[in-house]
This record gives sequence, C-alpha cells and structure tokens, in this order.
Amino acid sequence: MGIGSRRASTSAATTALLLCFGTVGTAAAEEAPVDDTAISADQTTDVNDRQGWEDETDQPVLERTPRRCDGPSTWYLITSKKAYHIPSWWNGTKYKDGPGGTMSVVVTKGGTITGEFTGTAEFEAGRIIAKAKASVSLKIGASVTITTGHTYTREISKNKYGHLQYGAWGYKVGWKKYRASGNGCDGVEISRGTATLPTKETGWKYWETKS
Repeated sequence: MGIGSRRASTSAATTALLLCFGTVGTAAAEEAPVDDTAISADQTTDVNDRQGWEDETDQPVLERTPRRCDGPSTWYLITSKKAYHIPSWWNGTKYKDGPGGTMSVVVTKGGTITGEFTGTAEFEAGRIIAKAKASVSLKIGASVTITTGHTYTREISKNKYGHLQYGAWGYKVGWKKYRASGNGCDGVEISRGTATLPTKETGWKYWETKS
C-alpha cells in the first residue's frame, strides 16, 4: 500500500470515528437540538417601516398536548408568540426630527442584537431557540449583527415629530419545559418563561408624536 493509499485509509477511519462519537454524544440529548446560530450581516434582509406588523397582544401557538410515550425525558413547547421590533439601543441607530418635513437617516454604528431570556438557565437558551425556529419562524436566531450604512427616508406629518429606530423584526415568545412522569406518556411542567428573539430581517421602525 502506497503512502497516498494509507493517508486515504487513515482519513476515512478518522471520519468514521468522529461520526461515531457524534452519534453517541447526541443519543441522550433532549428533543430540540441546540441552536446557538448567530445571524451575520451578509445574511440579513433590510425591511423598513412595517406599519401594523407588531402584535399588540400575545398570539397562541397551537402545538400538540405535551405527552410522550417514548423519546426524551424532558422537552419544550412554545406557548405564545408576539411579533416585536427589537431595538438596537446604541447611539447611531435612533433619530427624531420635526415638526413636519423629511427625515433621512443612516446607521452610523454597528453592533449585535442578542436574544434575551427569562425563567431559564443560560444553557437552556439554545434549545428554546431551536424550538422557536420550528414553531414560529425559521428566520429566528440567537443574535443578529447590525452593520453601518442602512439608510432610509421618511416624510413626517405636518406639525408632528417623527421617530426612527433601527432594529430586528423579531418575536417575543412564551415557553414551557416539561418532564415525563409516571409511565412516560404524561408530562409535568417544571419551568416556564419568555424569550425575545431576533430574526435575520432588520430595518427602521417609524412612529410619530405631538412633541
């Protein structure tokens, strides 16, 4: 056997061994795979001024009753969702002008919008994100990168002040975690909380005030 053949054989054996380790490592995982995906700037879509897009109240997410007769001993459900513009609060992404006239704005400072969680330890965040991607939107991620240069122009109503805030068009979701009990078919709630999660769609939110 030549050197090239031995290298190919060794590489194939190493790959098989790594695949074997990967299978063993995931055998005891909970239902939702960990997803800590960060959305980079070149994956984002600029969507400006979605009038009426945000929900005023939580919307129920219809999922099957939490019952398991086999599978993982713990699992998550997304119980509600609310369309929400997640602001980038750092300087250079929020503007006010008026009264009346035209606003022309631009993102002058980049940064990262990261998902926020309540009612959970940090290590559970990835599983909640993965469940939200499956139940609410595939566009959801753990964070989204904001870069400079996103411009927008907007007319302001007469005698009103215009506000423009850049951010991610994301979601607020409610979640619950269950644990199997008894014969394994019934689930008992063991924790709950909320999460505010960005998507790959970013842009300017506009509103007006009297002063």
